[in-house]
Amino acid sequence: MKNLVLLFFVILLAIIPLFLQGDAEFGGADGQAKEMIGELAPSYEPWFSSFWEPPSGEIESLLFSLQAAIGALFIGYVIGFGRARKKYQSKE
Repeated sequence: MKNLVLLFFVILLAIIPLFLQGDAEFGGADGQAKEMIGELAPSYEPWFSSFWEPPSGEIESLLFSLQAAIGALFIGYVIGFGRARKKYQSKE
């Protein structure tokens, strides 16, 4: 029951901003940083450029999602391993 209540609150936290700021533009931090740098230091030139750019936005989203999934799997493994180790050490 407690998990369902927590899940409900997580869903609310994700949905409420969409209704409160319905006409807002949800952009990334990269674009905002680029604009701010352009305002603060117009003569700034980037010292690094990407060695490869994905051919489309869909591929970029896919790679980002894949990265997030791998990170979630790693975190889940570490938490599960720690819980299992604690569980089986207490039985000995």
